[in-house]
Amino acid sequence: MVSFLRRNKSTVGLDIGSGYVKLAVVDHSGSEPELVHVSHTPLMADAIVEGEVMDPQIVVQTVQSLLTTAGVKPKTLVASVGGRDVMVKKIQMDRMKEADAREVIRWEAEQYVPYDMESVQLDFQIVDPLSDGLQMNVLLVAAKREVVEQRVGLLRDAGLAPTVVDVDACALHNAFEYNYPEAMNGVCALVNVGHEISTVNVLQEGTLVLTRDIPFGSRRLREDLRRRHGLTVEEAEAVLEGRSPRAAEFRELLTEGSEELATGIERAVAFLAASDAGGGLSRVYLSGGSARIPGLVDVVSGRLRARTELASPLQRLKVRTGAGTFFPVDELAPMLMLAVGLALRGAN
Repeated sequence: MVSFLRRNKSTVGLDIGSGYVKLAVVDHSGSEPELVHVSHTPLMADAIVEGEVMDPQIVVQTVQSLLTTAGVKPKTLVASVGGRDVMVKKIQMDRMKEADAREVIRWEAEQYVPYDMESVQLDFQIVDPLSDGLQMNVLLVAAKREVVEQRVGLLRDAGLAPTVVDVDACALHNAFEYNYPEAMNGVCALVNVGHEISTVNVLQEGTLVLTRDIPFGSRRLREDLRRRHGLTVEEAEAVLEGRSPRAAEFRELLTEGSEELATGIERAVAFLAASDAGGGLSRVYLSGGSARIPGLVDVVSGRLRARTELASPLQRLKVRTGAGTFFPVDELAPMLMLAVGLALRGAN
């Protein structure tokens, strides 16, 4: 929500999810950004539920442990907030200079923000600053102040001072735009499939026009595999990541979950059918730690009748040798989209 100064040479992106805490460090000192470190660690079950921190002490200890193990002492740290208390929406308002817009944006936002305006932090970006129309498109971001303050407080308890608190949807867009410039034409969707929540970003000509959270993630499928089929945590994880030779046994359960997500995406982009959005959705990109669920790509593609593929935040981003110390970075790539998007903020 705040821009960086270019003198920052490296930026640490910290993604605190309900399943894992992810860390990405991007060096901005060269001619192009370079990923120099990534790491992740699991978070104890139920420490964060549906985006709400239930056990702050566990989360603080997990963050501290990850940073210590990684040997990272961030000077520039970017974190983010998301969920039902955050709104990202494209609106229209009378064309004016950015300084003038900043004076009236709170009044304009009252028409769209479903929260008490006294308890909200706002930011905005003029999408078409060079256009000469009477109206201008503005990307409006609103977050409950309490949510932002809680995230900042959590980080400070971990001994960290965040330079920026971004919004999940905007950070995901940041990483996607850098790595997939060819997707900035027409209408496409980036779906970040998480542990409990999946975030849908709809882009029209490269502009984020809609973001929705779908209450679907791998957690419930993992619990179903354990409860209904007696699998261990490790066995269930292997099935969901496509590493298990027994995956075919659970095809019906996995397809059922994939259909649920596909239906959620379909509903999120339904407005396109009634708009002039360039012929509707043509491409879907899946990212996130749960994007590798076997059959998910095919189910989404079939349901939405759109080309669907896994997206990697490392598609174009330069990666330094040894960036991932304990695992191949490519294997972790889909779950790093948010963390990398945060760390890329130094390039703006």
